[in-house]
Amino acid sequence: MHGTTVCPHCDTRFKITKAQLEAHHGMVRCGHCMQAFDTRPNFAPDQLDLELELPILDKPVASRDSKVAVLQPMTLAEQVAIVQDVDDSEFQPKRRSWPWVIAALLLLLMLLAQAAYFFRVDLAARLPGLKPALIGYCRILKCSVPLPQHTDLIGIESSELEADPANENQIILNALLRNRAPYAQAFPNLELTLNDNQDKPLARRMFIPADYLPQAENEAAGLLPNHELGIKLHLNTTDLKPSGYRLVLLYLNS
Repeated sequence: MHGTTVCPHCDTRFKITKAQLEAHHGMVRCGHCMQAFDTRPNFAPDQLDLELELPILDKPVASRDSKVAVLQPMTLAEQVAIVQDVDDSEFQPKRRSWPWVIAALLLLLMLLAQAAYFFRVDLAARLPGLKPALIGYCRILKCSVPLPQHTDLIGIESSELEADPANENQIILNALLRNRAPYAQAFPNLELTLNDNQDKPLARRMFIPADYLPQAENEAAGLLPNHELGIKLHLNTTDLKPSGYRLVLLYLNS
């Protein structure tokens, strides 16, 4: 009995005999793509005996369109090797992939830990629910989670320097600070420079939050979001007699 079979890898069609079909359990190697396959599932017997028209060779040659290939019977050793290759390809990669998955997860955790450390201030400000966890994380790393210090979002809305009518050698500094951020910020330091009538500095002093904050304000809570703070300071100028001033706010740690 004669017939044809098809290589499932490259679709090349081959002429095959019954003896070849039964040898080695039908396992052969395609001469076109060199892939091993079983001839039996795709075997189609010929309706006519074509033995006189197309002799069967030990290594039959067949063509599909422009493809020409040789069908090569497989030895038992080759069949065993194919079974081993199939077992390895189906099972080993799955086992070997676990170390890569674990390594990728560890790398992701390390990146998240680094991001939490470097952006802890903004994360605590924008996501207050995370602040307790960030504070606990910083206890391990011996760091802190301070309030944000964004000078571009906090400013002096107005300021005024006036004489103190009750004390000849004193002046009064009035200023209004405003936090434009949608989250609380640390109170800034204030630097006051007194100038003469030629705009040259006579004296300069830095005021930390403890120097100017009213008793009702909580320094640890910071300047609340979209909140204003009025400041009033009495300063002793003795013989300086300033005619101008310059007031700026700044953060020493920024």
